[in-house]
Amino acid sequence: MHERRIQDIVILGGGTAGWMTAAALSAADEGRRFRISLVESEEIGTIGVGEATIPTIHWFNRIAGVEEGEFLRATKATFKLGIEFRNWTRAGHSYFHPFGRYGAPQDGAMFFHRWIRAWLAGQEPDWEAFSLATQAAKADRFARPSPDPRALESTLGYAYHFDASLYARHLRTLAERRGVRRFEGRVSRIDQHPESGFITALATDRGDEVAGDLFIDCSGMRGVLIEQTLKTGYEDWSHWLPCDRALAVPCERVEPLTPYTRSTAREAGWQWRIPLQHRIGNGLVYSSQFISDDEAAASLMANLDGAPLADPRPIRFLAGRRKRAWNKNVVAIGLSSGFLEPLESTSIHLIQSGIAKLLSLFPDKDCAGVTVEQFNRVFDAEMEAVRDFLVLHYHATERPEPMWAHCRNAAPPESLTYKMEHFRRSGRIVIGTDELFRDASWFAVLMGQGVLPTDYNPLVDGEPAAKSAAQLDALRRAIAAAGERLPAHGSLFPAEAAPPALAEG
Repeated sequence: MHERRIQDIVILGGGTAGWMTAAALSAADEGRRFRISLVESEEIGTIGVGEATIPTIHWFNRIAGVEEGEFLRATKATFKLGIEFRNWTRAGHSYFHPFGRYGAPQDGAMFFHRWIRAWLAGQEPDWEAFSLATQAAKADRFARPSPDPRALESTLGYAYHFDASLYARHLRTLAERRGVRRFEGRVSRIDQHPESGFITALATDRGDEVAGDLFIDCSGMRGVLIEQTLKTGYEDWSHWLPCDRALAVPCERVEPLTPYTRSTAREAGWQWRIPLQHRIGNGLVYSSQFISDDEAAASLMANLDGAPLADPRPIRFLAGRRKRAWNKNVVAIGLSSGFLEPLESTSIHLIQSGIAKLLSLFPDKDCAGVTVEQFNRVFDAEMEAVRDFLVLHYHATERPEPMWAHCRNAAPPESLTYKMEHFRRSGRIVIGTDELFRDASWFAVLMGQGVLPTDYNPLVDGEPAAKSAAQLDALRRAIAAAGERLPAHGSLFPAEAAPPALAEG
């Protein structure tokens, strides 16, 4: 039996994906049953921009043994209550996608139907007034969720903004303390079993030969193992998500220190703004079909809040996924498994989700077909669900520019059409039990993008309209008062305590 067990795991590539994988696997291997090696070259750059995350980051940090206070200091992190979307539906329009829940602590999905009922009657024009996270973010305030399930503060949810390169460095320190071996160098040879095609070893230009039973491909978009070696194939989603390039640049920190990511739609793409303790991360995601690189760079540099700290760094990509994220004895994690633009801050989540799936489906040396098939099924389903959520932002828009008209006129995935139609007809949000984005997220973006309901669940008619209206009015006032009590986000990270601004990279 024991001879079937994995003994050597080899991770190709460092960066965020590689060191997240190494940290999680080394934390899970309490008995040191296998050896973990990571091969990377300092000569190969990583994406390494400022990262915005979603609340699932807490789960990963717990299993990887990352303590929050140490993490905040090491990565220059700030807190995040959600994402503000500017100009997405039309110029001058904005809405907020909050973390946490709408309504009172005891409210569930029926809250949305109570609100829709009042809204259709002309009584409640502002759904955002019923999200404590939204109200706190708009006032640049922050607090962690209350452990008291009766408190309004228990409806809050939060994530982080952090420097991705510093996060990888922090995880590397933790992983190496647990015995992960790092090999510096470029891969010069990849050995495969002559019959099975399984990868057996990597050789580096430094003369090291690293043998393994299981290989994790964290080599980024190149997909050195999953694609260049195993020829797995790629599914192109650019007909729904046409942006194929990005420019990233840091600028000086400015006040106030906002507890949210900002996404601003531009002529042929969108601009991100990620506030860190020591600087602001900025970038422009755009479609080269509709704007030139020079025009994109000019647009980005003209819309920074502070003085730039570096020249814009170009990134190229193709929206889509590998046809198999796990092929033979290679598991692709992070950008090697596919790319979805960071519009909803899912990049880190998709890394940790791949790691979680690997941990729950950890194989023997033979990488049994049923295990590999299950991993690919659940990975594909998650990628498709995230894809649909992103496509919603592009498809439901009134913007007139050519790229936006192209996205609006392109037929969305059937799975997204089904969700939008349900919401329009009945106010119901139809999601699977394992989908990443839940009711509150879909409600915020559907409403924000102008996909509006025309009805609600008839069960709420059992409550007198006057009573329901009075409850909503009291709840709105309670949320406003609770938001005013929260501390200023900037007070948690005073500017005078921030280290000197650093170039992004």
